[in-house]
Order: sequence, then structure tokens, then C-alpha cells
Amino acid sequence: MDEKNGASSESVVAGVDVGGTFTDLILIDGASGGKVHLAKTPTTLDNQAFGVIRAIEATSFPISDIDLLVHGTTTTTNAVLERRLARTGMITTAGFRDVLELGRRTRPQPYGMTGVFVPLIQRNLRLEVSERLEATGTVRTPLDEEGVRAAVRQLLDAGCESLVIHFLHAYANPAHELRAAEIAAEIWPNDHVTMGHALLSEAREFERGVTAAVNASVQPILKRYVERLRHELQTRGYRREFLIMNGNGGMISAARVTREAAKTVMSGPASGVMAAAYTGRRAGFDNLVTYDMGGTSTDVALIRGARPAVSNEIEIEYAMPIHVPMVDVHTVGAGGGSIARVDDAGLLQVGPESAGATPGPICYGRGGVEPTISDANLLLGRLNAKKLLSVANAASVRDIGVIFADRLGRRLGVDAVSAAGAVLTIANMKMAGAIRMVSIAKGNDPRDFALFAFGGAGPLHAAALARELGIPRVLIPARPGITNALGCVVADLRHDFVRTVNQPVAGLDEAAMQAILAAQAADGMALIDAEVVKPQSVQVLHSADMQFVGQTHLLNVPLPSGTVDRATLQALFEQAYFARFKVELPEIRASLVNLNTSVIGLRAPLDLSTLIDPAGRAADLASALNEVRPVWFDGAFIDTPVYARERLPLDASLDGPAILEQMDATTVLPPGDRLETDADGNLIITIGGATA
Repeated sequence: MDEKNGASSESVVAGVDVGGTFTDLILIDGASGGKVHLAKTPTTLDNQAFGVIRAIEATSFPISDIDLLVHGTTTTTNAVLERRLARTGMITTAGFRDVLELGRRTRPQPYGMTGVFVPLIQRNLRLEVSERLEATGTVRTPLDEEGVRAAVRQLLDAGCESLVIHFLHAYANPAHELRAAEIAAEIWPNDHVTMGHALLSEAREFERGVTAAVNASVQPILKRYVERLRHELQTRGYRREFLIMNGNGGMISAARVTREAAKTVMSGPASGVMAAAYTGRRAGFDNLVTYDMGGTSTDVALIRGARPAVSNEIEIEYAMPIHVPMVDVHTVGAGGGSIARVDDAGLLQVGPESAGATPGPICYGRGGVEPTISDANLLLGRLNAKKLLSVANAASVRDIGVIFADRLGRRLGVDAVSAAGAVLTIANMKMAGAIRMVSIAKGNDPRDFALFAFGGAGPLHAAALARELGIPRVLIPARPGITNALGCVVADLRHDFVRTVNQPVAGLDEAAMQAILAAQAADGMALIDAEVVKPQSVQVLHSADMQFVGQTHLLNVPLPSGTVDRATLQALFEQAYFARFKVELPEIRASLVNLNTSVIGLRAPLDLSTLIDPAGRAADLASALNEVRPVWFDGAFIDTPVYARERLPLDASLDGPAILEQMDATTVLPPGDRLETDADGNLIITIGGATA
């Protein structure tokens, strides 16, 4: 491969996704006609780089022969959620050190008068200097440069590893932040210095400050991880640069990723959504609700018109908004390893606590003793104990039943099987609620979408969820448990930009608006050109964050290509507002808050038909049958055929009940539903579509 030109169709490309339980890999050998290598190994939580190497080595493919490695990581996400952050200091405008703590004066809990909140940067590490800009960008108080020097030295003496420079209204005039960064660079021992305006040129000092604080506090952590992974790869013969997935669904060179480390938050979930959009488009499903159930959590997102919903207003936990564009993913604590328990009120609860990768569910045989969703599926015949991955000492179904009876059934007054069925019901309710959050709650009718189910556990529950939500069809990709890794392989290059305007549309300077959009597009094109991988083509998308004058809620409005005048902008916003809220407010004028540009480098298409080896498919459905075993459905066990999915003919069709097993996932087809396959090996389930 020519590194300057990027990977070609004859290249060897590997995608790796690190999840909370498993590290997944898909390697496509273009030099051998698109041969696919798969691996699924336990995540090494102490050092994720080791898990990545083990996944590659599990394929027995020489690391030195890989032309391009694309990696989705949970390093920054986990660091933020678990507060394992680098010690970070902040220099801010005099009088505004407490912005990160005051926030929007919301409450951690919607009910009750108490709550706990710990800011990302503790108060004694938030220092003030004299400077002040007006909202127009006019300097009111000059920057106290000696004060900046003293603050930098004080933060270094306090042991800070990263620095945030966050001044009021720097989005309107960055001069003071730029000068403060120059001064800091003379003293600060590393390049972990984040200017708020450079990461997010947007009004609202709280959101901009938190985003900058997240970026700075995860920079050293991400840098150390990238360096460890680079070292492990190089010692095994990999000599090229690798790419990292960003939370916006695009990817960026590992050499440049730490500069804007906050953009890698939600990297893993984003890659799965991108794979869903790609797979759905090939299968003829442009409108999807994606449903990714792994071992620890479930992520759901919305795809309309084959384009994932992207938001720059993601709040990953209370008072932690990260205002950089990310695929809009909603997460709930319900995964295969979610622990079921009976609370003090005698109610069955499932999650958010998880057995994780270690010790894991009981059925993994690694010392787990708490009943989980995976154990419930095994007890009910939906999972095959002999097909589970990474099992140390397999637990018997009888032993799992004893634990369910003792820890759940005894307190609920039911037997072990009924307790397991109740666990699935509660888990499905939680996941259905998450899907409603991205569909009904945002004005979308689930009946207009198909459910794209993936993750190691997603296909186990997909048909039941679709029935609960009124979704007519389910699309299950060829490799559900490796879909996030596939997203790394098919993802495009992407850079996003935002610039605050904050003016009523009626008085907007149209020429200035066009100049901002053109400048953002030019910056994005330059960044795409600097990447290792060269795209086939480049797409530029513009949008506006708008609101009615007097409102605080922002609505993102896609902008057409070409010049947009004031009247068109007003009309587009009113249309978007009505589509979202079904309300017309013609007497209120609109305000343009932010202008956004996404520059996307589109990569060469990938043939998905080889994800399941065509040579392994059986001639007819009967030849793909493994066994018939009792499986629990709606309170009773039914003798159910179990098929090897990799052996299904491409033209297969069957009515439920049925179980389909493969290396990376198990699919449950309930009674009354119908399943068909397509040319790429996807499973398409029609809810209630069984033939009479």
C-alpha cells in the first residue's frame, strides 16, 4: 500500500472495537479476494492495548501484513464515566471560576432536594486572571499577562498535568485565549493545553468550559494509550499509522487524535451506528432504529435517510455536557451481564450493575455468582452453553437454576424458570424505554422504521422489542457481535465545525453567514487532505442551530447547498420546528445561534456478502439444522429447531419458533414471526408475518 494514498481495494484492513466485555476484530484481506477474519477476545481492562493485540493474533494473520488498522476505543469514555482523569487546572476570567460548578442550576435527581455533583476540575485548581471581553468581542479589560504566568506556575506546582484556558466570550474574539496559550507554552512541560474556543467556538460558557475540561482531563490518558498501542503494534511489525474512531462516526489519524481527545468520547457506540447505516443502505432500509446490546449496556440511536442523527448537545452524565458533534446515542444499563436482584421493596430490578468481563455472568464459569440476563437466556434454552465464548469452567443449567431460585425466585414467590422469564421482561422494558427516547420522544413513529439489532446479545431480544414497540421489521446483520468493529472498517473521514452567530434571522448579514460556512468547509478540506487515508470523494454538509427568539432550546436545521437567504432560513426553521413539535408559531421570529459544517471524506465501498463465507452455506434449510431443543416462549417451553446461521442458504425463509446460532451472536425467532435472508446474509424478520 502507498501510505500517502491510503488503503485500496487490494489492501488488508482491520477494524477493532474495544467493548466493556469483549474486544472485537474484523479483518478483510483484499489481496485474497475479500477473505474475512474474525476474532472476539476478552477485553483487558488494565491495558486495552493488550486486548487489541490478542484479537489480532487470534486471527493468525501477520500484523506486519496489515495495511490499515482502524480502532474504536472506550478509553476516554470510561475515564470520564469512572472519573479516572488526569489532574487538570483551569485559568479563567476573573469572577467566573465557579461556572463549571454552577452550571444550569439543574438537579441531579428530578425529585427530591438533595444530590451530589463533583466538578471535573476542583475549585482550588480553577484560577482567575484579570481580562474581559464583551459579547461582541470588544476588549473591556486587557489580559493580565503576568497574572497568566503566575497562574500557570501555581498549577504546575499543584501537580497539574493538563491545562484549560477558558475566557468569557472567547468565541467572539479568541485573542486573549491565544495569547494566554502562548504564555503557557513557555512554561508548560507538555502540549496538553486546551483553549476553549479552539475546541468549541460556541456561546454558553458552561458548556464550552465543560467540553474543554473533558478534553484536557482525558488528553494524557488517551495519549498514553495511543503510545502503548503504537509500541505494541510496532514491536510486532506494524509500521504504518493507525486511525481512531471519533464520536461523530468519522475517524482521524492516531497522531492527531489527542489534540481533540474529547471527540473520541462515545467512539465505540458511534462505530456501530455507522455500520448500521452502511448495512441498512445496502439492504434497502434507510430508516433504522439501531439497537446494540452488549455485555454491559445497550445503546440505541436513530438513522433517517441512511444518515445517523448527530447532536452537539450530548450530556453523558449529570452536568457533563460535551458540546462537540457526536452520533446521538442513548445508553441504558442493560446488557448481557446486567445483574438481576430483588430490592428491599420486593421488586425485581435488572441493572445497571453489571458482572462485566470479570467475573462475568455465572455461565462464563469465571466465578460469577449473581444472576444476569445472559444466565436467564441460558436457563430458558435460548442460549447454548456449549456455544458461549471465553468460558473458563462452564456452569451447568441446573446450578444456574439453583441460584435463580435462591436469589430471585424465593423472594418473588416463583420458581427459577419464572424468575428468569421475569428478568427478560424487565430487561426488555428498559430497552424499549431507551428506544422510545430516540424515536417517539423526538417526534418519530417507530412504525416508520426497522429495528437494526446487533451486539452479542441484541438478536436475542430484538423480535420481542419490535413487537412491544410496534416496529414491523427487524434487520440483523451478518455479524451482529462484530458490527462495531465493522463500523471501524466502513467509516469515513470526518471533521465537524461550529461557530456561534447568535443573531435574529431578520437582521442577519447573509454575506457573513456564507463566509463562515465557506471558511469551515475550507478548514475541513485541509484536514481531510492531511489524513493518511485518502477518500474517493468529499462531501460537505451545512446546518444551523436555531431557536425562536426568547427560547433556549436549540433545533438543528440542515441547510441546502448554495446560498441561503434570510427568508429561506426562516422557512426552513419553521418547517423543522413543526416537524418536531407539530406547532406553528408564525408570529415569532427565528434566531440563528450556530452555524455547523461537516466535511466527510467518503471511502471506497465494501462488499458485505463475504462476512459469512459463501462456501460454508448449506444447499437447503434442513442441512443447516443443528438440533431441536426446548425453548421458553411466553410462559411455556416449546420444542424449537436450532440452526447454524453460517450454513443458512441465502434464499432461506422460515417461521418461528427458531434459534439461529453463530460464532458471535444468537438470534431468537419467536412463534408467529417470519425470517428471510438477503444477498448480504442479513436476516430480515417480519413481526407477525408467519404464514398461516
